[in-house]
Amino acid sequence: MSLRRREGSPAPSPASSSMETKVLGNLTPKWRNWWIRGFTTALLFALLAFVLWIGPLGIMFGVLVCQVKCFHEVISIGHRKYKEHDFLYFRTLQWYFLIASNYFFYGELLPTTFFIFFRTGNYLPFLVRYHLFLSFLMYVGGIVAFVLTLKKGCYRMQFKMFGWTHVTLLVVVTQSHLLVQNLFEGMFWFMIPLLLVVCNDIMAYVFGFFFGRTSLIQLSPKKTWEGFIGAFFSTIVFGFFFANILARFQFFACPVEYREDSITAATLSCKPGYIFTQQPYDVPSIFHPLLGATVHLFPAQLHAVVLAAFASSIAPFGGFMASGFKRAFEVKDFDDLIPGHGGLMDRFDCQYLMATFAYVYIVTFVHAVKPNYVLGLFMAMSAEEQISLYHNIQDYLKEHSLIQ
Repeated sequence: MSLRRREGSPAPSPASSSMETKVLGNLTPKWRNWWIRGFTTALLFALLAFVLWIGPLGIMFGVLVCQVKCFHEVISIGHRKYKEHDFLYFRTLQWYFLIASNYFFYGELLPTTFFIFFRTGNYLPFLVRYHLFLSFLMYVGGIVAFVLTLKKGCYRMQFKMFGWTHVTLLVVVTQSHLLVQNLFEGMFWFMIPLLLVVCNDIMAYVFGFFFGRTSLIQLSPKKTWEGFIGAFFSTIVFGFFFANILARFQFFACPVEYREDSITAATLSCKPGYIFTQQPYDVPSIFHPLLGATVHLFPAQLHAVVLAAFASSIAPFGGFMASGFKRAFEVKDFDDLIPGHGGLMDRFDCQYLMATFAYVYIVTFVHAVKPNYVLGLFMAMSAEEQISLYHNIQDYLKEHSLIQ
């Protein structure tokens, strides 16, 4: 099956084409793509560094922008496929459901992350207290609007598009929300999963480029076993040593918390916990001549190895699934936004699956309930509920001789 350029995407401008021909015209297509991908990858790293410099709010905004663009790329494929049916207001409804989903997910951050601002505004407790109900009303409003736009003779197609929209919301919005949740556990838990997937992708390309001979999977003929295996071990090594670097800085190790005086100023300092404090580990006797009887490692390094194993063995199947989706609709890429890479969804197909695993892993094996999380829920309560909870806690502490 031949894959065509995405219908409706702009052709390269004559100026950019002539420049590319002038600079890279003497190279083979394989090496031309190598240099284009390398240059755009460097630009993406520069953009990531800039977003990190802005801070957590900048990262949240960046994730939101990427989410909206990925959503647009996926639903646009379906729109081009079924545009001849001219469904009334359906594109508008798709964007409405995206807004409703984001309101639901980002609204959950109010009591757990931005709780400190409950002290300075009376509208926030209202939004938090009735957040779930308001989210439900928004979703039901979308359902009603969808039913009112059903067109005789097109019911099956419209419900297909309705299901398409919701699957896209599940893949894109839900998992991008988990990216943000990982961020507020600490910059470490945002950066490590993100960069592990990037490392695996780069090394799979490098090993496949120079050593690839054996096809890995039919869905992606350019993927090779040599690239897959080389990237697996490279990602493990990268995760182990890079985690050692990040764990030394409070900026990455500490949970993201906000101060009362400014919504733009996050607190990224704390006393590092067990995971970010070096611990002694016994070394098997066979390695004593090389490493000694004990080594001192950050437990975060061991967690990073687990995440690296997933990023290099399971996360690529998110990319394979995306490849199957594109082949089903006979398109090469989701978009042509990034030269040599495709669209944003082509870069985020593995990231979303990785973000979900990282969130589940953190909650299961790492996460401890933070006082600020409980305090945020407390701040959302009414005055009567707060007083009642205060007396209950006081009674509990007295019963256990923790206070007089």
